[in-house]
Amino acid sequence: MQPLHGAGGAKKLSPQRTGSQRNTALPTDIAGSVIGTCLAAIALAGATPLAAQDSPATSSLDELIPDSAVESPDDWAQQGTDEQVISQAEAGSQLDAETPISEAPDMSIAWPEDVDLDPLVPLEPEEDIEFVQLLDDAPRLAFDETDVEELSGSLVLGFPQKEPPFSEREDFVDRFEALSTIEELGDGDENVAQLAARARKDEELLETLLRVYGYYEGEVIRTIGTRRAGEDSADRRPRVRFDVIPGARYTYGAIDLGDLDTAVDAGTLRQSFDIKVGDYLQSDTIVTQRFNLDRALGETGYAFAEIDEPELLIDHERVQGDLTMHVRPKGKYVFGDVVSNDEEFLSGRHLATIARFDPGDVYKRSIELDLRRAITATSLVSTVDVQAREVVPPRGDEPGVVAMDVTMERAKLRTISGAVGYGSEEGIRLQASWEHRNLFPPEGSLRLRGIIGTREQLAGVTFRRNNLGGRDKVLTADVYASSIDTIAYDADTVALTGTYERTSTLLFQKPLAWGIGMEILATDERNRVIGGIPRPRQTYFIASLFGRATIDTSDSLLDPTRGFRLTGFLGPETSRTGGQQYYYLRNQADASFYQSVGQRTVIAARARFASIQGAELAGIAPSRRLYAGGGGSVRGYGFQAIGPKNDLLEPTGGRSLVEASLEARVGTGLFDGALSVVPFIDAGSVSIDTVPDFRFIKFGAGVGVRYTTGFGPIRLDVGIPLNPEPEDSPVGVYISLGQAF
Repeated sequence: MQPLHGAGGAKKLSPQRTGSQRNTALPTDIAGSVIGTCLAAIALAGATPLAAQDSPATSSLDELIPDSAVESPDDWAQQGTDEQVISQAEAGSQLDAETPISEAPDMSIAWPEDVDLDPLVPLEPEEDIEFVQLLDDAPRLAFDETDVEELSGSLVLGFPQKEPPFSEREDFVDRFEALSTIEELGDGDENVAQLAARARKDEELLETLLRVYGYYEGEVIRTIGTRRAGEDSADRRPRVRFDVIPGARYTYGAIDLGDLDTAVDAGTLRQSFDIKVGDYLQSDTIVTQRFNLDRALGETGYAFAEIDEPELLIDHERVQGDLTMHVRPKGKYVFGDVVSNDEEFLSGRHLATIARFDPGDVYKRSIELDLRRAITATSLVSTVDVQAREVVPPRGDEPGVVAMDVTMERAKLRTISGAVGYGSEEGIRLQASWEHRNLFPPEGSLRLRGIIGTREQLAGVTFRRNNLGGRDKVLTADVYASSIDTIAYDADTVALTGTYERTSTLLFQKPLAWGIGMEILATDERNRVIGGIPRPRQTYFIASLFGRATIDTSDSLLDPTRGFRLTGFLGPETSRTGGQQYYYLRNQADASFYQSVGQRTVIAARARFASIQGAELAGIAPSRRLYAGGGGSVRGYGFQAIGPKNDLLEPTGGRSLVEASLEARVGTGLFDGALSVVPFIDAGSVSIDTVPDFRFIKFGAGVGVRYTTGFGPIRLDVGIPLNPEPEDSPVGVYISLGQAF
C-alpha cells in the first residue's frame, strides 16, 4: 500500500483498477496549510512562456507561442482521452436533441442515469483564431443556470449531477477558485494560448480536489471556446468550461490504528481521532485527525509515541476506503528531574524552578517545549535543546519516568547599549548602560546606567535576579542619584528601592501578576522656577512600602483585542520635612477593557482613579504628588501640565486624580493589515483635595496610527487640547511602542 503523501509528495493517479480494489495515495497537498505547496507546484508546472496579450488575432498558434512547449491543437487531437473535448466534438456531430446520453459514442463519462440533459449547444467560433476554429463543432452541455458557477469571464464550472447531491460543492468551488491557474490571469489578459496551457492544469486540479473529498469515480469535462450565442456579442474573449460529475462519495471502511488499544488511555485517545467507519472519506480530515491524535498522545504522557503515515486502500465495489495508520504508544510516563549539561552556569536545580512541572506530573510535550522557550528567554544561552530520556520504564499500568536533559551553549553575557533622543518637552537626552547578565549565577545581573540630558541627569546601579523562587519571579535592588527638572518641579534625589514581583511576559502572560517593595529616599525639591522668580527648596526624607496586583484576561500584552485588566496599588508612606512628620496612603486603581467589533475594529476604554490620603499637600514632596497630561494620560496636553496651579501658574500637583480614555482601533487592510487608524478622546482632572472636584478637568481628542510589527505595534498619536490654557501647546505628538493602554 502507498502512504498518504504530505506536501510535495502528491501524485496524480490514473483511474485504472486491479480487480475491485485500488490503493490510492491521497492528495494531501490540497489539505489545510499544505494548499499553498500545491499551488506553487501547479504554477511551476505551467510556467511555459506564453504569447503576449497583444499578439495579432490572425496569427497561428505557432506564431502566438514561438518555440514554446505547448502542444498544437493537432497534437492534442492525437492524444485521445487526454483531450476529451476533441472526442466530444466528434461525438456531438453524431447526436441530436433526442439521442439518449447512454448511446453517445466515445463518451467515457459515467453519467447518472436519471439526469435529463438539454440539447447540445455548439460554441460560437472566433473566426480569426485558428485554434478555436478546430472547436467549431464542439458540443457544449447545457444545464439549468442553478447548476452553473461563473467564476470569471474566462472560467465557468458546471455541475450536471443531481443525484447523489454534491454535498461539498460550495467548499469545493471556493478552494478551486483560490488555486486555479486560470483565475490568476488578470481581466483582459487571457488569450487562447494561455487558457489552453492553464486549462489542463486546472483539470488536474479539479480531479485532485474530487479525490480530496472522497469522489474517486469523478469525471471532469473540459471545453474551450468563445461565449455562447445570445451573450454579449461585444465580448468575444475565449473561456474555459469544466463540467464536474463527482459520482458517488466514498466512505471509510475498516480503520486500523495499530497498537493504540494497548495504551492505558486507549479510550480517550481513540476519541481524539474523530474518524469512524461509515464517515465520508476526506483526506483533509485524515491529516487533521492524525495531528489531533499525535497531540493527544504527547499531552497524555506518551513521550515516545510514534504514528506511521496513513495509507488508504480504495475498494470500488464497496465504494469505501480502508484506512491503516499504525500507532505505537510505547508506554506512559511522568516527569522526573531536569538535568543540565552546564551545572556551574545554569544548574538543573535552577532550571527546575523555570519549568512549569513538578516531578511526578504526567508528561506533556507542550510543557517540554515551554521549558526550552523559557531557557531561551533568559538571554543567557545561544542554543538550547531539551530531550526526554527514559529513567524508569513503564510496568503494567504504572507509568515510567523521564528526565529532561538540557543541552545548551553559553551566549555572550556583557552588553553595552546607548540611546540618543530629543523631545519638545524633554530636550536632548543621552542614555548609556553596561550590563553583565550572569555575574552572580544563576541569572544574577549587574547593570550600570547613566543619563545626561537637558532636564534629567542620573547615575545608578541595579542588581536583578531573575526566576528567583519560581518562574518569572524577579528580585530587583536599585541605587541611584538623579536630578530632574519637569514642568512641575525641580528635584535632586538619592534613593534605594527594592522589589520582589511576579511578572507577566510575552512568553507567559499571567492572569495574576503582583509585586511588593520598599523605597527609601532623600530629595531636595522645589516647584519649577517660572518668570525668573526663585522658589525655596525643601528637603524631604521619605520611606515607603508598597504592593500592587494585576488581574489580566486580555489576549495580548502589547496589542489586546478582547478582555480586561484591573490593577490596584497601595503604598503607605511617611515623609519628614521642616521638622514635621507626615503619614499618608498613596493608592491607585486602573481598569481597561477591550472588545472586537467586526473583523477589523477594536474598541478600547480605560479609567484611572488615584488619591493620597492622610496629609496636607505641603507635607507631600512635589515629586510624590499627582499630575495628569501626556501620551499615557490626556493626549494633547504636555506632561504633568493638567492640574491646579499657583498664582505664578506653576503646576502644584494634587491629592486626587481621575482619567478616562476611549478609542477605536480600526484596521485599514493596508500593508497586509498592519496599518490601523485610531481616533481617540481623553479626559482628566487633578484636584488638591482627596476627593475629585473636577475644577481643572481637561479634554483632549485626536487621531493616531498603529503599525503592527513582530514585537508589537508602533504608535503615533496626534492630540489636540479641547479646552486649553493660554500656555498649552496647540497640538501634542506622541510616539512609542505598544498601545496607549
